[in-house]
Amino acid sequence: MDEGLVRGKLSDREVGEMNAEKLKKMQASVRVGGKGSMRRKKKAVHKNVTTDDKKLQANLKRLGVSHINGIEEVNFFKEDGSVLHFTNPKLQASLAANTFVITGQPEDKKITD
Repeated sequence: MDEGLVRGKLSDREVGEMNAEKLKKMQASVRVGGKGSMRRKKKAVHKNVTTDDKKLQANLKRLGVSHINGIEEVNFFKEDGSVLHFTNPKLQASLAANTFVITGQPEDKKITD
């Protein structure tokens, strides 16, 4: 019996063509630069921005800031007539360093609100 006539089996040539097509698709998806550039081995995983927050907290600790409790809202009045409004912010202060830190979600409001 001829190999090409066997139902359900592929010849070596057909398998080779399928593998070549598959390989080309895989290579195209991981290429960083143009033709002739090296393929990257695995996709780079980016870290969260928590490292920036940790560095900031370390510097604030060095300044000697302390938490201030009981602040319900904070308003910053801008020159353009708008207000940055913080509801239930986390407030830290260092009077010696003349530094105040306000952490929270701001809302941009008009001064009439």
